[in-house]
Amino acid sequence: MADSTLKVTTTEAPKENRVGLKATDYSGGKSTLCAGCGHDAISNQIIRAFYEMSVKPERVAKFSGIGCSSKTPAYFLSRSHGFNSVHGRMPAVATGAMLANHQLLGIGVSGDGDTASIGLGQFMHMVRRNIPIIYIIENNGVYGLTKGQFSATADEGSKLKTGVINDLPPMDLCALAVELGCGYVARGFAGDPKQMINILKGAIAHDGTAVIDVISPCVTFNNHEGSTKGYQYAKEHQELLQQIGFVQSYEQIEVEYEAGTVKEVELHDGSRILLKKLEEDYDPSDAVQALQRLHRAVEAGQMLTGLVYLKPEKKSFLKQLNMVDDPLWSLSQERTRPSREALDEIMRDLM
Repeated sequence: MADSTLKVTTTEAPKENRVGLKATDYSGGKSTLCAGCGHDAISNQIIRAFYEMSVKPERVAKFSGIGCSSKTPAYFLSRSHGFNSVHGRMPAVATGAMLANHQLLGIGVSGDGDTASIGLGQFMHMVRRNIPIIYIIENNGVYGLTKGQFSATADEGSKLKTGVINDLPPMDLCALAVELGCGYVARGFAGDPKQMINILKGAIAHDGTAVIDVISPCVTFNNHEGSTKGYQYAKEHQELLQQIGFVQSYEQIEVEYEAGTVKEVELHDGSRILLKKLEEDYDPSDAVQALQRLHRAVEAGQMLTGLVYLKPEKKSFLKQLNMVDDPLWSLSQERTRPSREALDEIMRDLM
């Protein structure tokens, strides 16, 4: 998916998706965030991605912690399950829920404070275990609910509205996720809906932890001159890794065309897309190259966006555990309680 640009050229998106639902079936409550907040843009992009991927909302479980970002699950997929946990503890709650019912599609929404500070240990172990969940970090570089102090992702040298300069180096959550072996790592910008929707679609299709760090400007505390997480700065410094397209695999569509050329392809719904294969030599399956590219972007003052790292063959935690097909909550006592013979065998092995 990393080497193609998707452009719909003829038919408009259908009013109903493949499961017979409209886009309004994926909406949520009215936002109470500040007008123009990047978090609201992300909520809209989530709605669009899940609608176009024909995911039934009732199959989705939403998780969050504490902060402005953790309010946003109320603003999308209102027909889904939801759990708002305590500060930094969302990964543990999500892990338990996904183990109890692996037929759910999990999506966690966190913030840079919720993830990179108090919840860092939980985030790291969730990634290490490869829990099947889409983990979105709405990254604005500040603590919005406590009046805009710097967070752990704030860039060194960036300035608060009060004039305070940040003298600490930032934590790069994409680099951390790659280092921990996460099989799907991407960075997006709330002001780039086309790229974000395709990143989200890829995450929905991925089996395992999908970490998406989204630069999401805080219009109240971190969108001024001197900010490195604001709309203007992001637009001026955004560096695209690749143009991302995504075609859902209902029935396989195969195409062959040369680098640098354009090919028209008809999709399953009758619409047509133009695929352009780029000359860019970036390989998102190379972890070393991903880390090098992230570090080069920091040195150049770039805001690198796109698919940073992809390893789809990595087994999720549930597959490693050889989970049964039925959700654990539905299993009877007879199926979960070891027999007398099994317990005796365990005791013999311990002697």
